[in-house]
Amino acid sequence: MSMSTPPTSPPATPLAASQATQAPAVSARPARRWRHLLADYGIFIAFAVLCVVLGIAQESFLTWGNWVNVLRQTSINAILAIGMTCVILTRGIDLSVGSLLAFSGLVAASFVSGDNVSLALALAGGLGAGLLLGMLNGALVARLSVQPFVVTLGMLSVARGLTFIYNDGMPIAGLAPSFRFIGQGMIGGLPVPVLILAATFGLFWFVLKYTAFGRYIYAVGGNEKSARTSGIRTKWVIFWVYAISGLLSALAGIILAARTTSALPQAGVAYELDAIAAVVIGGTSLSGGVGTLSGTLVGALIIGVINNGLDLLGVSSYYQQVIKGVIIVVAVLLDVSRKQQG
Repeated sequence: MSMSTPPTSPPATPLAASQATQAPAVSARPARRWRHLLADYGIFIAFAVLCVVLGIAQESFLTWGNWVNVLRQTSINAILAIGMTCVILTRGIDLSVGSLLAFSGLVAASFVSGDNVSLALALAGGLGAGLLLGMLNGALVARLSVQPFVVTLGMLSVARGLTFIYNDGMPIAGLAPSFRFIGQGMIGGLPVPVLILAATFGLFWFVLKYTAFGRYIYAVGGNEKSARTSGIRTKWVIFWVYAISGLLSALAGIILAARTTSALPQAGVAYELDAIAAVVIGGTSLSGGVGTLSGTLVGALIIGVINNGLDLLGVSSYYQQVIKGVIIVVAVLLDVSRKQQG
């Protein structure tokens, strides 16, 4: 008794098998391309959409006068965020920027009120105070390997206390016109704080993109151990990013005191949250090694535009805090999602 063999399908040719495996890859390319496009330019698209929506909701939003206000108000947070970006790129955090801002602004103002006015001493004293405290942060983090969160949280309290001690808790008013020009002056139709921000952004954009120190910052944040093995002085890099953050906090403090015509010991409270929000919204990873200053600048503009637009629409500042908190959480979730995908 013979058994018949069941019919079998002919074997697939190598060409057909290759086409079958390539088809899903080809169909996945547009989706991957869109994901990369959104990852690279999503923040700019979101900013443009936000401006259009607010412009439709409130006609005065898109006027030049309102944009001058937005840029002037955003400049302080953007300067803080530039320093914060350098710190976060090394996997650190600086919670003391608001207190350093207040202390440095008060020190600078003390040299330009009353009879003895010296703009040079005011700038040197204010910037020097911020730089010194920033270097102290950097030394504790880099040399003693203390967690950045702990060090800068302690500095937040120390610098705020020094601010109240410096002038017995009293504001310093009656500032000289030459000093107030830093915060209130206009050059070529643009506010001086915006021009200072543009110069600061250009300088640090160049440093991060074209200098060895900028590459070291990314390398330390990407993998500190590998960076150290490659011969990079990682502690030296970490020390200086905190010094830079302190220096830029002082610069922002001087601008704020000059703009408001007085230095207040309560100035800068919770400014660190806005600075961190600008950095995270701009796409810089809290895990370090990834991020750009252009993203940070747009992140600061988004926060400024949201504050301005909601003010124009009559929305309470309480709701603004809620909205900013939600945006920060969403930005962090997007960062986590990007890491998981890739």
